[in-house]
Amino acid sequence: MIVENITTMSGFLLMGFSDNHDLQILQALLFLLTYLLGSAGNFIIITITTLDPQLQSPMYYFLKHLSILDLSSLSVTVPQYVDSSLARSGYISYEQCMLQIFFFTCFAWDEMAILTVMSYDRYVAVCLPLHYEVIMSPRKCTWAVAAVWLSGGISGTLYTASTLSIRFCGDRIIHQFFCDVPQVLKLSCSNDYLVTIGVADFLTAVAFACFIGIVISYVHIFSTVLRMPSAESRSKVISTCLPHLFVVSLFLSTSSFAYLNPTSDSPTALDFLISVLYTVLPPTINPVIYSLRNETIKSVIRKLLSSTKFTF
Repeated sequence: MIVENITTMSGFLLMGFSDNHDLQILQALLFLLTYLLGSAGNFIIITITTLDPQLQSPMYYFLKHLSILDLSSLSVTVPQYVDSSLARSGYISYEQCMLQIFFFTCFAWDEMAILTVMSYDRYVAVCLPLHYEVIMSPRKCTWAVAAVWLSGGISGTLYTASTLSIRFCGDRIIHQFFCDVPQVLKLSCSNDYLVTIGVADFLTAVAFACFIGIVISYVHIFSTVLRMPSAESRSKVISTCLPHLFVVSLFLSTSSFAYLNPTSDSPTALDFLISVLYTVLPPTINPVIYSLRNETIKSVIRKLLSSTKFTF
């Protein structure tokens, strides 16, 4: 009935992972649990990097904004899917879909930009330690973060504006659990989508430039680490760089694989799994990655938990 009525509506039908209502409820509960865990982890990182005096260096300042982005990114897609699954309706209005595209694109680009800034911060800390306080001064860090958020807003606006020009026809069925742009473009009944592809190609080229910047930063970092005479110094540097490198690898590998994978009229379970890997997994486990590998964060969290136990 929903599929029949969707042609008379201005919105879209998100097909999600299954037509079985029991499976939809199970998936909604799993997504809700993931969302709560990811939100809690990112909220803890945001809180301790804001309040704890030990975590006031540029590295933790950027980490705080990464956690804000991760929390925001999770909130764009997951709650809407949980709500529609529990309500047994995959309908999403045209306005909601466009807003989802805007914020998803904005936060995805912001994440790429902040990861690039974080790699440069690690490069300066390891390769130019005597100039670190001058290069990564509070004022410059603030400007860098402002540029990250502004660039995300611009990319989201460009992407959404080009998508708004597309005319849709036929059944507006999106084989995804959110308004994924490649799936939305398939619903176009004209060549209007070519503008969106042009914007996507431009953003991809800039993202690739960021990736090259990250690679160059880590080439210099590891070449410097290998020349360090002290094993303790090498271990300390690696412990601060590896979490960031892992987060970058996870984000780039999952998102690249998802968007290089051709869209299908009949998506498989693997296609849906890939979409979860690049939309839900990175923002959920990023706090865990940084907490497990960073001794300072671990000690602050232990102190926070012990003080909480003492209070109760």
